Amino acid sequence: MNNQTLQTLRSLRLTGMAEGLEQQQAQPSTHEELGFDERLALLVDREATYRSNNKVTRLLKAAKLKLQANPEDIDYRHPRGLQKSQFADLLSSHWIHQHHNVLITGPTGCGKTYLGCVLATQACRHGLSVRYFRTSRLLEALNIAHGDGRFAKLIAQLAKTDVLVMDDWGLEKMTLSQRNDLLEIMEDRHGLKSTIVTSQLPVTQWHKAIGDATLADAILDRLLHNSHKLKLKGESMRKIMSKLTQSDHLQ
Repeated sequence: MNNQTLQTLRSLRLTGMAEGLEQQQAQPSTHEELGFDERLALLVDREATYRSNNKVTRLLKAAKLKLQANPEDIDYRHPRGLQKSQFADLLSSHWIHQHHNVLITGPTGCGKTYLGCVLATQACRHGLSVRYFRTSRLLEALNIAHGDGRFAKLIAQLAKTDVLVMDDWGLEKMTLSQRNDLLEIMEDRHGLKSTIVTSQLPVTQWHKAIGDATLADAILDRLLHNSHKLKLKGESMRKIMSKLTQSDHLQ
């Protein structure tokens, strides 16, 4: 009877419940004093946890993040201007449900991409969809999509994504086509979805980096509205870690 029940659970794709039942069978002394309702509750909880974990795994795979970055691994001791209280608030993901944006600026190596990926990872853990792009590659992908007829589909996919990560913003001056594409993305997302932007340039220089006053006003009006700004500073963390590694080798 138990084997048949296990087979039925798996055929119904209730894998978490099946694993929970196998555990109860393997550890009878642990569960023998529990009533039917309690044992059933354990199985249902096991199924819910299994599905939640699978969803997070799928979301992280679809996000294609540049770095594996977990909130619990953040180094708050490094003097780079990262306020723990502010970042803890962002880790709640309330800003995503409020359709706000996060702008992370600072010199190279200070951890902008890492922190952006941390927030993206946390969003996935909260069941939200994420896509990561280097800004230059996103603009290139949009340009290619214009040529092969996929532009409307790609724009629609971006519009539905809960969190869009645009890394390394402003490294290259944009063309007119790129400005128009970026405006369309921001227009679709404004007040509906959230965007994370990382850049070596301070926000005050973004207008110039876009390259056209009228389009820059339109793009930045939508991006900067209701945005949370993280202004990082200090020496490159990559250099510091390299120095520490070299020190270990010398000992």
